[in-house]
Amino acid sequence: MTTTTTAARAADAGDAPMPSPADAPGPRPRFTATARGRYAVAAAGLVLAIGATFLLDPYRNYLLSLAAAYVCATAGLTILIGRTGQLSLGHAAFMATGAYGFALTSNALAEAGIEGPVLLLVPFLVAVIAATAFGTLVGAAGARLHGPYLAGLTLAIVLALPAVTSTFSGLLGGDQGLYVRTERRPEVLSAVIANEQWQAWVALVAAAIVLVLLAQLGRSPSGIRMQAVRDDTAAARLSGIDPFRVKVQAFAISAGAAGLGGAVLAYVTQAASPGAYGLSFSLFLLVAVVVGGTGTLPGAVWGALLLVLLPEAIAAVTDALPLPDDAVSRLDGNLAVLIFGALLVVIMIAAPRGIQGALVALRGRIRSRTTRTTST
Repeated sequence: MTTTTTAARAADAGDAPMPSPADAPGPRPRFTATARGRYAVAAAGLVLAIGATFLLDPYRNYLLSLAAAYVCATAGLTILIGRTGQLSLGHAAFMATGAYGFALTSNALAEAGIEGPVLLLVPFLVAVIAATAFGTLVGAAGARLHGPYLAGLTLAIVLALPAVTSTFSGLLGGDQGLYVRTERRPEVLSAVIANEQWQAWVALVAAAIVLVLLAQLGRSPSGIRMQAVRDDTAAARLSGIDPFRVKVQAFAISAGAAGLGGAVLAYVTQAASPGAYGLSFSLFLLVAVVVGGTGTLPGAVWGALLLVLLPEAIAAVTDALPLPDDAVSRLDGNLAVLIFGALLVVIMIAAPRGIQGALVALRGRIRSRTTRTTST
């Protein structure tokens, strides 16, 4: 794989060109000017998002928290697919692992009388560790599988989730799931903000951490090795890269991000149940990544926003139409699936690189027109 090929493909995905895999093992400064710029942009975006929570009502802050949780999952999935070419149809299972890890830890700490930052932070840490460990196992099992075989493995995992929760119903709560006892907003803020706003702050911080770390990964030697394995496994192996190790690492990182998203979801909804992480939700995550723009973190954000806003828009339209109650009940949920599918077809025809790819192409056309205008 040549540097030109890698740079061109990165540019198509909306990322900056990166050096070739042969340069990957060399030392890199930890905080370059570009890295500092990314951190500054992320910090500014986080501050603006937190400021926006003061303008939203509690329900919209709740939706913002859901979107942030989905960003964690879609960002991890887009790295898995875009960087290593591994397809996962069961990413909701990793979110479920994080949610149950968060719930069990949070409930245990609450029963022990522990409160404060420990009750808030430790469950998130356990959720990420549990999901990462599970992702490592799945990645090791599927690292030598390709295409439909890997997809089938991940599909079987998410389909087995209800059976696992039923088998260990005493621990996991069966089909009803678990109620999560979480740390509410600090007392010092109780007179200033609502609990939904505090939850949105926590969710936004989690999403910002995932986006910054994955952006850093994409430009690190590990990210370059992932691209090398995706482009040509044989050439990567000849260059001294272990494809098995790289694929397992990608699965572990992606699962950890999804686990954090599941933990945020459990924290916001105060529940962890198998019904929330079924096959349809797992497929929605994949559709969101494709529609947003596979392999790009901004595309993951677009896809997560779509997962939250599109069902809300559909519900608003159906409520406004003079439809009988039985028709509304039949359309509830099914219409969202239909529109998601139609949107996927339209986006793939009109913009094969997704929303982010279309925006990058539009920006390029505007720049070229501006350049021609100024040159004349």
